[in-house]
Amino acid sequence: MERVWPSRLRWRLRGAPLAPLLAVLVVAEGVLLWRLPISGEGPDLVGALLLAGFFNLLVVAALAPIAGLALRAARPSLPFFLARDRAGVVLVLALAAGLLLAGLRHQDTLARNHEAMAEALARGKAWIGARADAPAEFRRHVELADVFPIIDGSLYRVCVPRPTDADRAYCAVVDVEQPYPRGIRFAGAEPNARFSTGMR
Repeated sequence: MERVWPSRLRWRLRGAPLAPLLAVLVVAEGVLLWRLPISGEGPDLVGALLLAGFFNLLVVAALAPIAGLALRAARPSLPFFLARDRAGVVLVLALAAGLLLAGLRHQDTLARNHEAMAEALARGKAWIGARADAPAEFRRHVELADVFPIIDGSLYRVCVPRPTDADRAYCAVVDVEQPYPRGIRFAGAEPNARFSTGMR
């Protein structure tokens, strides 16, 4: 039996490599989705691994059998399980390549969003610091301001917290697509921590 297992493993890798390849790709794609997200800021590592598993399961369960039938129609001598396996290999490799390309492309969007957020924070701090009707305690502590994205790349909420009361803040909504200071308006006293929780 000890002599049989290596030969069976070599046969499996040569004749039906989908299962071992799938195990490797799920881990690799999970790390990829974590480090190079395809949307937003991306999930954490556990969430990325789950997402990669879902994508691959969808490809293998839904698309590989159909592609296997098409391959077997072109090569009738090929057993269906082998045709499905080979089609699945092509599909999961295509999925991996697609996720890599999407992640690289999304990096430009992330960079623009980060620049817009920094610009919104700077505008919000300048506006609150110069606003005559803002309480002095907020104007004095404007450097403590934080920012929350309402619409990535364009609309942000900037809040200066009250040092003595974590439940109070002086906030402004900043539209970075509008010229300063026209794109800024007062946005209440609810801190961003509570505001962001309410939006979820």
